[in-house]
Amino acid sequence: MTNDEKDWGEEAWWEDGEHTSVLREESSERSRPIYDLEERTARFGEAVVLFAKKIPHSPVNNRLIDQLVGAATSVGANYCEADDGVSRKDFMHRIGTCRKEARETKFFLRMIVTSEPTLRSEARVLWREARELHLIFSKIFRQR
Repeated sequence: MTNDEKDWGEEAWWEDGEHTSVLREESSERSRPIYDLEERTARFGEAVVLFAKKIPHSPVNNRLIDQLVGAATSVGANYCEADDGVSRKDFMHRIGTCRKEARETKFFLRMIVTSEPTLRSEARVLWREARELHLIFSKIFRQR
């Protein structure tokens, strides 16, 4: 089983019968989704920061919040670095880091839901976007 196939299996962990919205917003022009990865990763980071503000503070949660926000915002920061890469090797290194940070974000979202089950539906939307970003960066990484 590949890592990408494992991601699909993880979806079951989030199932609770509720329908959730998609994190990505439609652009005003022609109602098309945003395909600009710099914008998409920035919006993802912003959404995670806003989500993190809703998590109650406790010694355990504070550590998880720090890890989550660090990983989620690092996805976009590393993508910007990759986009400005000075060499193919630099680009690939940064894309690899984007992959790792997206996967780490999924992990910390899961841990936060374990600590705060009432945040499950909102965390699931973010988890799905983190999974999509991981799959996108994995595809880029394999194609180069």
